[in-house]
Amino acid sequence: MDVRNKLAGKKITVMGLGLLGRGVGDTKFLAEQGAELIVTDLKSKEELAPSLAQLEDFSNITYVLGECRLEDFRGRDFILKAAGVPLDSVFIAEAEKEGTPIKMSASWFAELADIPVIGVTGTRGKSTTTHMIHSIMKEAGMPVLLGGNVRGVSTLALLDDATSEHYALFELDSWQCQGFGDEKMSPHIAVFTTFMADHMVYYKDDMEVYLRDKAQIFLHQKTEDMLVLGSQCEEVVREAYGSKFTGEVVVANDATLPVDWQLQVPGVHNRYDAGLALAAARVLGISDEVSREALEAFAGVPGRLEFLREVDGVKIYNDTNATTPDATIAALSALPGGKTILIMGGFDKGLVMDELVRVAQARAKHVVLLAGTGTERIKDAFPDANVHTNLAGAVAEAVTNSEPGDAVVLSPAFASFGMFKNEYDRGDQFVEIVQKL
Repeated sequence: MDVRNKLAGKKITVMGLGLLGRGVGDTKFLAEQGAELIVTDLKSKEELAPSLAQLEDFSNITYVLGECRLEDFRGRDFILKAAGVPLDSVFIAEAEKEGTPIKMSASWFAELADIPVIGVTGTRGKSTTTHMIHSIMKEAGMPVLLGGNVRGVSTLALLDDATSEHYALFELDSWQCQGFGDEKMSPHIAVFTTFMADHMVYYKDDMEVYLRDKAQIFLHQKTEDMLVLGSQCEEVVREAYGSKFTGEVVVANDATLPVDWQLQVPGVHNRYDAGLALAAARVLGISDEVSREALEAFAGVPGRLEFLREVDGVKIYNDTNATTPDATIAALSALPGGKTILIMGGFDKGLVMDELVRVAQARAKHVVLLAGTGTERIKDAFPDANVHTNLAGAVAEAVTNSEPGDAVVLSPAFASFGMFKNEYDRGDQFVEIVQKL
């Protein structure tokens, strides 16, 4: 899909380049379209070196790194905002003062491409549900573009491949849902998996504001659109926004999945996600026969209770994307009680940990802790647990305390800041260590 005529010569400030590949890909795409770019990021040139190396051939990019400046948000045609920019950002406010459109990649794609969009959000389960839907659509032979909150995927760059025949399937975090809200638009099919406390530092402990951002996934739907609502969040969503539903609402959960369908991925939470994926597939007109084949073959998403290998009878799982207590509780519930060695800990997100502590004490055979501000809050509850400042030492202790029939899982329950660049870096390091065992 050719959008060069809409972007060539436009003055665009890209706020947040990052290291995950999405910002780099979006920037590269805009540069290729002939836009005049200012790329600004609070990270330094040295920190962003891997990303900058991918853009070194472009002469139409100016970099302002290690800081943001108000002048870079004045006199611009567009601002492309990355996820996590504060709600009260003075830089965004400066651009808005001039009436400059604030864009985010997923909603901007939807605006430019004008093709059917399926969006998936939720505190937990959105990644797995999105990839399950993707597997079903591929099995059905439907042309689908996968993007949004997907590692290494530039959503804007998908415009190069988009045709009028395609569907766009996006995993949307609360920030990307903000972008849809700013444009007063929502995906044609919205899937809302779960709603739990998360990102409370960003949202300043205000669950209503967090829900408001998430709700943008359906608040601007038209009467012909559909919302698939997970039963876990149905009550809170209906109570806050039920009067604003415009399209049809379908409620789904693990009971939506026929009991005789056998999944490769373990746990009730994965059957719940599969139930939502099945409900979305039915909305798309895909037969249950096709959905069953895809879901039973689905092997999981990297970093989400991902089975890595078995070593001397011990199964090892990478659940690095479990950055909340609820996610780690789900992992512990899916793995054998009393036979799981849990590696957890990290940076504090300000979430309540009482239930996680109770479940870990009851179900984990042994707990190994990673250093961090969050770990300081819970370490007294695990007096026999050692606190490690490097992941290799934590893995070594976990393996030493295991025996055939056990499972070792990295399921941190906290953010990765401090010891790691991000949760993907944490997972990559874990995978590398495990492959060498």
